[in-house]
Amino acid sequence: MAEPMSSSPISGNASFSSEWSALLECASLAHDLQKLASLLRSADGDRLLVLAEEHGVIGQLVGCLRKLHEDSVPPGIRRALADRQRAQMFFSLRLTAELFGLLELFSSQGIGALVVKGPVLALQAYGDSAMRSYGDLDMLVRQGDIRRATELMSAAGYAPTVSLTTIDAGKIPGQYLFSKRDSKIIVELHNDHTLRYFPRRLPLEEFFARQIRVRVDGHEVSALSVEDELVLICIHGAKHFWERLAWIADVAALVSRQRGINWEQVADSAKAVGAERMLHTGLRLASDLLKARLPDRVQAVVQADVAAAQLSKQCSKWLPAAGGTPPGLFDRALFRVRMRGNLISGSAYVLRLALLPTEEDWNSDPDRKRHGFLDSVRRPFRLVRKYGRGGKT
Repeated sequence: MAEPMSSSPISGNASFSSEWSALLECASLAHDLQKLASLLRSADGDRLLVLAEEHGVIGQLVGCLRKLHEDSVPPGIRRALADRQRAQMFFSLRLTAELFGLLELFSSQGIGALVVKGPVLALQAYGDSAMRSYGDLDMLVRQGDIRRATELMSAAGYAPTVSLTTIDAGKIPGQYLFSKRDSKIIVELHNDHTLRYFPRRLPLEEFFARQIRVRVDGHEVSALSVEDELVLICIHGAKHFWERLAWIADVAALVSRQRGINWEQVADSAKAVGAERMLHTGLRLASDLLKARLPDRVQAVVQADVAAAQLSKQCSKWLPAAGGTPPGLFDRALFRVRMRGNLISGSAYVLRLALLPTEEDWNSDPDRKRHGFLDSVRRPFRLVRKYGRGGKT
């Protein structure tokens, strides 16, 4: 994948206000080209590119600029955007080819896998893989198959961050991450044990039972149902405080393009994992910021969730900086409490996240049996160091 345009984080909202307005118009499902042309005249091209890449919406920006008269956009900006999108397309093709090989490998050994996000979401939401930027492959694999999957991927040239001895020790990471040697390809395997930001353990077998087949570059792959995918990407956005416009654009594009969504199943899927407010917040952001149109009854439910409206408003304040001005520890905890629901369930959710160790808490002895009491004790102190003053690593 192409190198980032800038390694410097966006430090504040005000300094990018013109560029942000232009980018928001590009990502909107009902963008006004005349308004966009006017916004671009007051925007700095280089800053616009940086912001678009930070927010993961290069594809949307390219798509809009193609509809404008050539004089509206400096040639250098058009070339830079075309180069970025071309690089992303080539990298996406490499990822997709790798995905097919892994799915065939897993299938040959009787390992079930569901593709989430990545190329499947690009097609379901946009109908065009070039419209969505993604840098890794994500799959759901049952916990009982993780050891065999790790052995297979290691034999295929992937380096696991979680060793077989760590798996045998019963320790559960945030994800089972694999990197391809001498390349930038990353694969993450997830399941109901690792996806700890789901308020309740996800019903993995139900996800597998509702799976669908999606045709990707001439191959059919197993994927989450659209309804389960929608809930998953809303939880993912909530996990990251909705700090990238791409995550909101995915929600808006998915609900707009997929006309046959079973909204009762969406509500049931969200309720099963305690993510109703996360879903409502994602839909509210998609509707308010990007003009996504929801069915009247769904819109009424979303509008009636006052807490979701407040969370959406808070996210909209953080959003332009693309994570450059992250919330501090207290704001993060309060956001998660409110996102979960009431005070009791929200506090329990935050407490679990604060005490449940991940690989970052294992320190020098990842192969020690289970997490251990000391890992749980150390975790809150590490989080304070990481986020206590609003910093983010």
